[in-house]
Amino acid sequence: MTESTYRTELVPVNGGNMQVGLWGPQDPQVPTVLLIHGVTASHKAWGMVAQALPGVRVIAPDLRGRGRSNQLPGPYGMPVHAADLARLMEHFELGSIPVIGHSMGAFVSLVFADLHPDLVSSVLLVDGGLPLQVPEGLDDEQIIDAVLGPAAQRLSMTFGSLGDYKEFWRPHPAFADNWNELVEDYIDYDLDGQAPNLRPATKYRALAEDTAELHRGASLLKALEELHHPVTFLRSPKGLMGAEPGLYTADYVKSWAQKLPGLQTHEVPETNHYTIVMDAPGRNVVAGHIRAMLRHCADAV
Repeated sequence: MTESTYRTELVPVNGGNMQVGLWGPQDPQVPTVLLIHGVTASHKAWGMVAQALPGVRVIAPDLRGRGRSNQLPGPYGMPVHAADLARLMEHFELGSIPVIGHSMGAFVSLVFADLHPDLVSSVLLVDGGLPLQVPEGLDDEQIIDAVLGPAAQRLSMTFGSLGDYKEFWRPHPAFADNWNELVEDYIDYDLDGQAPNLRPATKYRALAEDTAELHRGASLLKALEELHHPVTFLRSPKGLMGAEPGLYTADYVKSWAQKLPGLQTHEVPETNHYTIVMDAPGRNVVAGHIRAMLRHCADAV
């Protein structure tokens, strides 16, 4: 059926081609949204959300250094990703549309909206986008370890087969009780190379440069100080390893809502940092907010 058709397309950007996943109708006149994945993920992380948006054209790139865009060269950082997204928007001849980012993709979304305000109608931050909640005085590597832990360590590992990689993921606390076909699809897509030397597709340099830019760069704080658009933040109460507290505590999110009067915040119960987009009930909540963003766009026309 056209409604659920999934396909990929290569989009020329600086230094090569960016792989882009697309779901939904191919008609450019239908409602369209841009979805941005997290720091070690790929566009496949959005499969369940896309399924919950019938009639909507979903465009989701593999960011530079990730997925099938992992051969795109550095430098990395939020402004570079924003430039890639602007080129993607030009390629698809898109006007102002909702932008949704998960984890690091939320940071990218904010900076993109700040640098290219005419291309964005509203922003949804899914468990990301607010400054990292880490102790002061940590260097870049310590922040990577504190925030990402095993997710970053995985990038240095090799696997003999796809089956080995699935067995590595299956007991992961974030997925042990939330395993589904789209999680398997996400994992299948994540490997690069040839057996028996398969590696996760994300380049460690991309992760390191992006995390350092979030920690020390000015682009994020500037984007938050200059909010041009309606912005909503969705918080998961559980983190990357499926346990409380989440990536952000409730009090920390509340403090940012007080600093930024235009920021709306909501908690998404029964989710962790992954399942907020990769399983129900999280994907249903995210999809509901996206539909509301599209309705607002239609009302504004």
